Amino acid sequence: MATSKPRYTVSVDDELFQQIEDFRYQYRYATRSQATCELIRRGLASLKDAPPPSKDS
Repeated sequence: MATSKPRYTVSVDDELFQQIEDFRYQYRYATRSQATCELIRRGLASLKDAPPPSKDS
């Protein structure tokens, strides 16, 4: 199915891949892409009010 949405590739290790898959199945996302987008949204939302990272990080 073609889409006009921007695309990019992310490489993850086996452990992170499994965590994404577990999240996908737990919350019944139809695709890995949908689950990954939701995880990114949640992560960005949680950073909204967080203090900026220190420059030493």
